[in-house]
Amino acid sequence: MFHFKPKYLLLTILIFIIEILIALFVNDKIIRPFIGDLLVVVLIYCFLRAFWNTSPKTVAISTLLFSFSVEIAQYFNIVELMGLQNNRFAVVLIGNVFSWLDLIAYSVGVFISYKMDVKDGLY
Repeated sequence: MFHFKPKYLLLTILIFIIEILIALFVNDKIIRPFIGDLLVVVLIYCFLRAFWNTSPKTVAISTLLFSFSVEIAQYFNIVELMGLQNNRFAVVLIGNVFSWLDLIAYSVGVFISYKMDVKDGLY
């Protein structure tokens, strides 16, 4: 089940750096909220593909379910329920604001990841 694929790990690292740059230097209404959320699921997808030897479809579904679960947890204020509202790292990592647009961004990001992955191994 474990199989290391370096190209996916390199993509994970590259996308992680882009995410950090977006978080530090971009404060707009499109790139940070939408593109950032889209890229985070691409990052998760690539990370899973780097180590998990399973089909792209399974990775896509797993990534989408995970991202939707985090967003739904935000709807129920999971950070506050866990008593972590004063922990900046937890607030940034988990988030604290539910948005239907985030679910759309996650879906688009997983769809793009999956399509690029199965089409001639572009990843």
